[in-house]
Amino acid sequence: MRTLGALAVLLALSACATVEGGAACAPGSQAGTTAELYFGRNIGDRPGVTDAEWRAFLDEEVTPRFPDGLTVIDAAGQWRSRESGSIQREASKVLVIVLPGGADDRAHLDAVREAYRRRFRQEAVMLVQRPACIAF
Repeated sequence: MRTLGALAVLLALSACATVEGGAACAPGSQAGTTAELYFGRNIGDRPGVTDAEWRAFLDEEVTPRFPDGLTVIDAAGQWRSRESGSIQREASKVLVIVLPGGADDRAHLDAVREAYRRRFRQEAVMLVQRPACIAF
């Protein structure tokens, strides 16, 4: 009886999805990757990217590359200027995407970042990717 119980536990554990580092995801969830992109809204030293411009950017650049869904969070960003060393603050957007797991995920993320930099004359768009357990 103990042997059957131990075997059942081993089979259950082997069926669990794992995230980077080998941690198991809870039953009902699967291993995946999330991406967070951080977009400053200032253009130069002043506010510049309007809500309408942001929505157009989402519609034209982000949604075609990640049509399955995303989350946008309003944020207040802070960073140190490379030129002056002073602390800069600006309204920001954080875009959170559960990546579909395709070979082109990173290329799509980089294309979104580059499109934003070009369109709104930005120095950078920060990207953070994390392993995650995902359930719906």
